[in-house]
Amino acid sequence: MVQLERLLKMAEDELTEYSTDARKIEKLRRKIGLTVSATEQQQVKEELLATIKSNIITQIVEEQRQAVALPFWGIAGLGLLLGISLNQPIGLLASVVGTVLAYRIQKWGWQLQARSLLLQTLEESEMRIAQPNQ
Repeated sequence: MVQLERLLKMAEDELTEYSTDARKIEKLRRKIGLTVSATEQQQVKEELLATIKSNIITQIVEEQRQAVALPFWGIAGLGLLLGISLNQPIGLLASVVGTVLAYRIQKWGWQLQARSLLLQTLEESEMRIAQPNQ
């Protein structure tokens, strides 16, 4: 489990860079190849597959995390505006709740995207091991 968390952090680091998915996978594959043996990669992949729960909501959040969080950012801004201008404490509360929800949705989407990137990388590594001539 520690190995999986470390590899997920590596995947999150790759997500911060502006490049294509293929480039991210290639860079991550090199890092994983240097630090994790093939048998450990297989174990990590099994752990990763066991933790992934795929449904329509997780797919939407993974692919469009900012669009999903956008209404909550709007609620936060509107709550702040109304809370300050009309002196309404409920508006300030809505602002705090909206901000927390938007942040958590984006963080969850980021983690889902990192898991997906790591899984793609591990699968590509397996393919390269199975077909070394390409």
